Amino acid sequence: MTSSEIVLDQDHVRVGDRLVISFQRTLRIPDDDRAYPLPPGLGRFPVRRADDYSDRLPPAWRDDLLIPMYRREALWIAFEGAWWKPNAVKVGVGGVDAISGDAWNEELRGQPQNYLVVPDQPWLDGINSGAGTVRQFVAMPLGEGYTVEAQITGEERTGGIQIAVFEPLPGRFPDVPPPREHDHDAPAMAMGMPSALGIGAGGTMRQKIYPDKYGIEVWDRGHVRAFFVHLISAGEFRAITGEPEPPTPVDAAAYTAAGFPWFDLYDETESDLEAAQALKRLRSIRELEGRDPDPGVPVEGSQIRRLGRKK
Repeated sequence: MTSSEIVLDQDHVRVGDRLVISFQRTLRIPDDDRAYPLPPGLGRFPVRRADDYSDRLPPAWRDDLLIPMYRREALWIAFEGAWWKPNAVKVGVGGVDAISGDAWNEELRGQPQNYLVVPDQPWLDGINSGAGTVRQFVAMPLGEGYTVEAQITGEERTGGIQIAVFEPLPGRFPDVPPPREHDHDAPAMAMGMPSALGIGAGGTMRQKIYPDKYGIEVWDRGHVRAFFVHLISAGEFRAITGEPEPPTPVDAAAYTAAGFPWFDLYDETESDLEAAQALKRLRSIRELEGRDPDPGVPVEGSQIRRLGRKK
């Protein structure tokens, strides 16, 4: 990661001159074998540069980013791109590709597709489980066997979130925004080793992973901008940064009882990437613990607002 290509700006990660990535706090949806609408955003996670606290963190983290999370807290990743010149984006969790289920690397593959295109993909809430669904990103400590990394690789050494971004090849798209007949906004988009967190599989929600309508041949696969996001326990955030811990997240039942909306997209015409068998077989945190399904949330009786997230 170089400071000229990846810039941290008020908890937004700016990659190059167009793409903006943020990590959104959200409620953890119930894990009860139902597929839920998209949960709301509860504000951005604070993102910090590890290099700013190099005297308190491992030297190997120097070029990385930090996010504080509580055990079992959920997040989704928001992408803001330019409608006139897209990016290809890969997302990994603990060294496992969240789209394909393969071991993490910084290579694009078209068959099967192992990346998102931004736009059109405005956000990613979880691990691709196919059939228009994902399994929610939920933070869990490393070493307890609950992460996607543990289930896929049998080890828990990496943790965190990995991002790799690719530009299109020169000449494939305009370098400046062309005029539009109906212009509108683009989609919005020296202490010991900290207690690192990884990503486990939470409940199921309705979200498609869109196929690349441009094709693998448009991307500059020889130039990648990549960064690593460490998930640190919220309790150690103050010790590392001197800032107060973020508040404990609200649960889904309390949020729904308050009448806040769940969200859906008008994307019936969009197709969806098939999930790898390894990702389809992922067991949720609840299943790994042997617990009964979480109590259901009466989504049918709550307000469901399409395009409720900024897009």
